[in-house]
Amino acid sequence: MAHAAAQHKGRRFPLFQGLLPLDGAQVPADIIAGITLAALAIPEVMGYTKISGTPVITGLYTILIPMALYALFGSSRHLVVGADSATAAILASSIAGFAAPRSGEWLALAGLLALMSAGFLFLARVARLGFLSDFLSRTVLVGFLSGVGIQVAVGEISGMLDLPGGGHGTVQKLLTTLKQVGQTNPVSLAVALAVLVIITGSRKISKKIPGALIAVIGAIIASWALNLENYGVRVLGPVPGGLPGIGLPEIAIDMSLIEKLVPTAFAMSVVILAQSAATARASAARSNEDFDENTDLVGLCLANIGAGLSGAFVVNGSPTKTRMVESAGGQSQLAQLTTSATVLMVLLFFTAPLAYMPGAVLSAVVFLIGAELVDIPEMKRIYVERPWEFWVALITAGVVVFVGVEQSILLAIVLSLVVHTRHGYFVTNMLIGPDETLKWRQRPVATGVQVLPGLMIYRFMHNMYYANSQVLAREVDELVRSADPPLSWFCIDAAAVDDVDFTAAETLRALHATLAGRGIRLVVCEVIDEVRAELDRSGLTDLFGPEAFYETPTAVVTAYADRNAPGPKPP
Repeated sequence: MAHAAAQHKGRRFPLFQGLLPLDGAQVPADIIAGITLAALAIPEVMGYTKISGTPVITGLYTILIPMALYALFGSSRHLVVGADSATAAILASSIAGFAAPRSGEWLALAGLLALMSAGFLFLARVARLGFLSDFLSRTVLVGFLSGVGIQVAVGEISGMLDLPGGGHGTVQKLLTTLKQVGQTNPVSLAVALAVLVIITGSRKISKKIPGALIAVIGAIIASWALNLENYGVRVLGPVPGGLPGIGLPEIAIDMSLIEKLVPTAFAMSVVILAQSAATARASAARSNEDFDENTDLVGLCLANIGAGLSGAFVVNGSPTKTRMVESAGGQSQLAQLTTSATVLMVLLFFTAPLAYMPGAVLSAVVFLIGAELVDIPEMKRIYVERPWEFWVALITAGVVVFVGVEQSILLAIVLSLVVHTRHGYFVTNMLIGPDETLKWRQRPVATGVQVLPGLMIYRFMHNMYYANSQVLAREVDELVRSADPPLSWFCIDAAAVDDVDFTAAETLRALHATLAGRGIRLVVCEVIDEVRAELDRSGLTDLFGPEAFYETPTAVVTAYADRNAPGPKPP
């Protein structure tokens, strides 16, 4: 099925890439997957409202219009867009000083941030910046989400115990909960524990069992039948039904407010871009399909516009909900449209029973969501495979827990760039030399091997740019100084180089002058056309001379041997 979809890709209408072509034989499976997703996701998105600080009903709004808009205009056939813990946490932490949670002003700010995030996503699409999704490394993303998970889980302990809670930040919330633990409502605690047991138990049996939905329905029935309010259990109370109102957020907008919210909207857009692209790319790889980050930005932008105009909050591509659909057999966005239709039915006819839901139920659901975000196995893998990157992930998680979510995402961007720059800076360059069979072999720079007496071929193993240009200059200088016998030619093998920036070009210019002053000729081999064009623009082709460029190391060796052979020299 996936292969057939890939074959028809060229005939899809551009605005419905995630939906068309429809396979008649797959339609029933997609519809069943959509209903399954609704059963699993409805309790989850209601739980996310505990994180975002918005009314419970807004969680359902995130998988109504926003999900449908992405299904129609997104690029991925599998990505599920809806409420997400990471962006919900950024939202709540950023507007805590502007309004009271669950107030009209708070909800208006949430809608405004969704629209502003959509604006950043639109700008990214216009500038074709989809590639920036790769700049939030997997290492940093694991640390960030683990930190968010700790923050979310700790914040819901008071809710499961039916305590007043309070405090700002993860540490203060935990200390406040510990001080109030003597006020625990045993009935609420029993309800929360029952929910945890049902959800975790059902997952051990089969991940297709909607354990959260079973727990929610069971808790509602128990609350209604046993009148748990009489035992001091706090319930949600009346939940508005019907369709969401459509319109701009009802808040006075001025430039000072926009300036304060811009960093938050930018941080959200970065998380949306990185997490959605990573999830959609992984799904496309599993299904042998193509995925275009830039096209996908249109769907994500429109989904967040839909969220901002329909009384919801910012939405994001969800890894967990995407895997829910895949495991249920969904192969196209028809599954997500079915989910939206199911949510519509719930909003129209089934919101009244939600009034009896104990608050401890949602706290337990969100606690599990947070606990699952703490990816200890992945952190262990990073520690074993890349110890340096493990500390980057740990620092990111620590900043989330002890400083804040918004600050951590900005740090995550910086750390991702540091990791990227570090890989380019600590590049392992090699020397080229013949082995016993006279075939080319890469050898460590420390060997100082020469192909022929007086000829050394140095392979630079990365793009040449400002961060590693000094490595280039230093290693060439050390190789030339320590060469025995002294060098006549020094060749840079550029097979691994696909870009030379301004700083690196200046370094090459200086190296040419330095080597020429020592009577050493600088030549280059295996230069791709794009890099040759950059060298032309930098004037390096004229400086080195056209005859200094060779196709292969073999061509360099042949030219060197011919020029040092007795008799007439070739021109």
